[in-house]
Amino acid sequence: MPNPSRRKFLQTSALTAAAFYIVPRHVLGKGFTAPSDKLNIAAVGCGGKADFNIQQAYNNGSDNIVALCDVDDRQSKKYREKFPSAPYFQDYRELLDKSGKTFDAVIITTPDHMHAPIAMAAMQLGKHVYVEKPLTHDIYEARMLTEAARRFKVVTQMGNQGSSGDATRIIETAIQNKTIGHVHTVYCWTNRPVWPQGVKSPKDKGESQPVPPEVNWPLWLGTAPARAYHEAYMPFRWRGYWDFGTGALGDMGCHFMDVPFRALKLKYPTSVECSVGSVYADFFQEAFFDDVCPPSAAVHLTFPSEDRKVKEIKLSWFDGGIRPQLPEGVAYEDVFRSIDGGVLFIGTKGMLAGNLFGNDPILLPRDKFENKPLPTPEKPLVEGKTEGHQQQWVKACKQGYGAYTSSSFEEAGPLTETVLMGNLATRSYMAREDRADGRGSTFPGRKKLFWDGEHMRITNFDFANQFVKRQYNGGYSL
Repeated sequence: MPNPSRRKFLQTSALTAAAFYIVPRHVLGKGFTAPSDKLNIAAVGCGGKADFNIQQAYNNGSDNIVALCDVDDRQSKKYREKFPSAPYFQDYRELLDKSGKTFDAVIITTPDHMHAPIAMAAMQLGKHVYVEKPLTHDIYEARMLTEAARRFKVVTQMGNQGSSGDATRIIETAIQNKTIGHVHTVYCWTNRPVWPQGVKSPKDKGESQPVPPEVNWPLWLGTAPARAYHEAYMPFRWRGYWDFGTGALGDMGCHFMDVPFRALKLKYPTSVECSVGSVYADFFQEAFFDDVCPPSAAVHLTFPSEDRKVKEIKLSWFDGGIRPQLPEGVAYEDVFRSIDGGVLFIGTKGMLAGNLFGNDPILLPRDKFENKPLPTPEKPLVEGKTEGHQQQWVKACKQGYGAYTSSSFEEAGPLTETVLMGNLATRSYMAREDRADGRGSTFPGRKKLFWDGEHMRITNFDFANQFVKRQYNGGYSL
């Protein structure tokens, strides 16, 4: 062959060199993930449920945990040791200010009262957010986060992992295909609370304890009113105190009520009423403690129906071990199959029952549906099912705004508003004229409250509107 020219030689050499640098990914080894394909994640909250969220998002190193934050050094110890190069903060505002440029997304696993301010601050910086359920502590916050996610164009996910499960999609398809006819009634129930509720709190009893040196108590209180430290509030039992948590309904409602919310395409409820369990100060005096959620509650919500054959849909919630009465011809053992609780749809042609997350759905009565299988889900199943809920969000973050997640704020926000509507009714019910602070009401007990969802307002009992939006303490805001 003739000798190549110098120019041709240089061109060939350059192409050959490039071939050695642009290597097919499979050559680098099975399971290799390029650094550019990893999502950089910050975790606000490192203990309890956060332990699972962080592990699932990190996914054995397929993605990065690059910054950590917790107000309790005892809770964060495990992950500070696992990720020693990740900066650690006690204040989420410092995390965003000092390390915000190093991460793309934030996992927020804190007590309910801090969800909204942390999520809002992160979204304002363009960070994708994963927020544990319930999305927020009050109705107003849920509406604001829903609108903010849309405005800042970030990928969002609420931590109700059942929304990524197969059962949710199976039930959704069955209900919308009219497998049990036209649904008019839904029951949801749970065995929670499994933490103290309906009892006097340390605050009520005037008790306090020294603050552990590892805990930043003012930061833990955050938006909540100041009170003395007591181990009864943290790290777990905060759920039963109104200043921090949202009780059994807030904890489990986003799991159980999510199934009918999706299947029936529910919007804002039009009315709510409730009754609650109480304790007795003496034989004649029924007692409610303002600081704590009740030991049990029954909440009844009414929704407009998209089904022209059904005027309205009734959804009832029961917690504290209370269970609904079942229609004739249905065996209790077919419905009450799980200690966690369950959900029951009642239609014009039959019923459909499921456990937590809608799992193990069955058609009832058994003899009528003995040979009828449940339909194949119309929506695609999630890789990893409920265990893949966090990774679904991680992958969506890499794709960018508009990528599908099972419980984006567009879905989770209205659901959370509905769940917290039950707490609005509960707190209104518990507020009596003999309150020590003088903010009494004329609420006679059980009362149907009418809700204007668009304007977030109870229209027939103004006293209840104080529970739509709370006042922040400590200089926090949205």
